[in-house]
Amino acid sequence: KAMCSGKLQTGLLVVGYFVYLLVGAAVFQALERTAEKQEKMAAAQMKEAFLQNFTHLTVAEMEQFMKNLTEAIQNGVYPVGNESQIEDSNWDFSNSFFFAGTVVSTIGYGTLHPKTAGGQIFCVFFALFGIPLNIVFLHHVGKMLSLLCKKLGKFLHEKGMRKKKIKCMTLFFFLATGILVFLCLPSVFFQITEGWSYSEGIYFAFITLSTIGFGDYVVGKQPGRNYFSYYRTLVAIWILFGLAWIALLFNL
Repeated sequence: KAMCSGKLQTGLLVVGYFVYLLVGAAVFQALERTAEKQEKMAAAQMKEAFLQNFTHLTVAEMEQFMKNLTEAIQNGVYPVGNESQIEDSNWDFSNSFFFAGTVVSTIGYGTLHPKTAGGQIFCVFFALFGIPLNIVFLHHVGKMLSLLCKKLGKFLHEKGMRKKKIKCMTLFFFLATGILVFLCLPSVFFQITEGWSYSEGIYFAFITLSTIGFGDYVVGKQPGRNYFSYYRTLVAIWILFGLAWIALLFNL
């Protein structure tokens, strides 16, 4: 019975956690998308005006243009190419979900951030309840992983191995498989999908899973590269399990 209620609790927690992220993503999308579209149109108009007048701009006007351009880029609007980019939103569902995940996991790359007052206030409350929820969720996933660890230990114990040796073995096993599954393999994947070097992939994976999150490398962000549709969602799931693995590693 205890086992059953434990499984039910875990199931509810997992569902609740993902629902929380999905709802958060939907709200961020609703709050930020329109403002972003206006910003993109303003940037496109600014570029248009510049291209028409750039032969006789004063130094002050030039400076102002540079200032506006820098501001647009900091806000994630790149006025490069043609009009079609106004339609591509940084706040489409997959991006919003990815953003929600980086908020609750405290990675916070800083490349995507809410700019409307509503989005910012919602972000405060979303994080306030989301971060503890994320910790509980990771703790549960970690617990499930440590059960695997115990099973492995039990198996080795039955094979007649000493307790101390078993501890070393399980730690080594978790370290090795984790490094392979969460650092080495994803880096190959990033190398192919993002066109980074292998060492950049390793660097990105570590900076992400340690929740440092500088934001100098972020997935799915390079203009002109074709990403498959659920790419960022996959990466978000990798981050979740990677964080659980790191938490368990510290526990062990």
